[in-house]
Formats: sequence, C-alpha cells, structure tokens
Amino acid sequence: MTELEKRQQQIVDEFSIFTDWMDKYEYLIELGKELAPMPDTDKTEENLIKGCQSQVWLTAAYKDGTVVFNADSDAIITKGIIALLIKVLSGLKPADIVSADLHFIDEIGLHENLSPTRSNGLVSMIKQIKMYAVAFASE
Repeated sequence: MTELEKRQQQIVDEFSIFTDWMDKYEYLIELGKELAPMPDTDKTEENLIKGCQSQVWLTAAYKDGTVVFNADSDAIITKGIIALLIKVLSGLKPADIVSADLHFIDEIGLHENLSPTRSNGLVSMIKQIKMYAVAFASE
C-alpha cells in the first residue's frame, strides 16, 4: 500500500466513526484548527485560490523531493477541507500528487454533502495543489 493510499484509508477510517454529517462537519472544523498557522505575509493575492467563495490561501515548498503545503482560510469549514487535503497530500512526491486519485473524498461523502459553491471550491483547491506538484515535478 502506498503512502497516499494509507493516508486516504486513515481519513476514511476516521470519518467512519461519525454517523451524521453534523459530526463530520465538527471534525472538519477541528482539522482546520489543527492546521499550522500561516504567516500573514503569505496571505497574498498571489497565494489565493481562484474559484473558492471563501478566501483560501495556499503555499507550497519543495523539500527533499517532496511538496510541503501550508494553507489558511477565512471560513471554518473551508479551512477544514483544505486541512484534509494537506493531511493527505503534503509531503508526497510531485508525481504522486499529480497522479493521485483522491477517492477518499467520495468514500467519506464529502462531495455530496457540500453546497455547490463549497464543492466548486474543493475542485479549485485540488486543481491548485496539483498545479504546484506539476511545477515541482519538472525540477
């Protein structure tokens, strides 16, 4: 099992504890609170993810052959969503991120339980994460 698969399975297992979506939203909020603080100097227009209703900032660094992400949002649920993506994808090799099939999103029911605007935001977050990985893959 790859590191990506292990991480996705861990998320699926964590979310399977909860029976209703209010509890899952609470867990997403907790994940957002656990996100490493982002310096205000990184909260720039350049780091803002386009396509999100809320403000979501994302930075990426290439360290020892892996991509390390940091993010923040001005909305608590959205911050939890980006924290979830970082938990799964940060620290992986660029090629693994680019080719990642993020099946955990459907397995935990995230897509179907988000509003259309949050769902669009999720797609934009994934797209931006993969764009960073593509850029680092060529290094």
